[in-house]
Amino acid sequence: MELLAALARHRHFARAAAECGISQPAFSARIRNLELDLGAPIVKRGNRFMGFTQEGEIALKWAHQMIADAHGLRQEVEQARGILSGQLRIGAVPTALTFVANVAARLRNDHPALTIQVYSHSSAEISQGLEDFSLDAGFTYLESALPAASSAKHVYDERYDLLVPPTLAPDVRDEITWHAAAELPLCLLTRNMLNRQIIDSAFKAANAEPNFIMETNAFTVALVQVINGAAATIAPELLVESIPLAAEIRSLTLIEPRIEKPIGVVVSEREPVLPAVDALLSSLKGAAR
Repeated sequence: MELLAALARHRHFARAAAECGISQPAFSARIRNLELDLGAPIVKRGNRFMGFTQEGEIALKWAHQMIADAHGLRQEVEQARGILSGQLRIGAVPTALTFVANVAARLRNDHPALTIQVYSHSSAEISQGLEDFSLDAGFTYLESALPAASSAKHVYDERYDLLVPPTLAPDVRDEITWHAAAELPLCLLTRNMLNRQIIDSAFKAANAEPNFIMETNAFTVALVQVINGAAATIAPELLVESIPLAAEIRSLTLIEPRIEKPIGVVVSEREPVLPAVDALLSSLKGAAR
């Protein structure tokens, strides 16, 4: 099951074998043995990895669930000895990464033996990760489509600021309308991101045609454009509060309309609950805004 999951991650036999610490021939032989055991082909074969068969996709789904259950078993046994160890895999939409990083730091401080993996994902990728057990928890927009067998808890409301370099700063003090922001050169997230779709809807509500000059799937790129004076960007208020910005960079609250979108933590409904997920939910009780 671990080999199958590694092949799904890398989509390459040699790299998957290297991660698992075995030779490629041995890796391929183990996959063939699994196919013989199941009586069905799992992998589409060619000169290179070409994907999974329909039966392979089913096997992969169960593999992820079996691996997650095995990790949960080990965690609960260790927890009975007073130690929470193992791993916790968290997916977060890019706008929530700073919040999640702070939560992860507190969790690691309370449970130093726990390994935490944080991934930047779209809301759709988080939903898929929870469904196929490749993620243990997700921080995402509660208005997005969530997996059927999942539970969600509101954590904070996302509000939006315009970050603008001094060379482009408009003659306003603390607030700016979406219509006025649309006139500035903007670097925003790509259109597949729900954050961008929210921003596009706000511009549409303000009857404004934004001046996009660059798109990215990472806020770091957008922030560099602001620092270099090339463009403004729109960022969540919580993100702006948590990063050190040069004094000359202006942060303006976006109004008309004033947008608030709920962000929450989503976990799969499964019994027993992964001990690391329980610890994560407990750590959020004092972190909600």
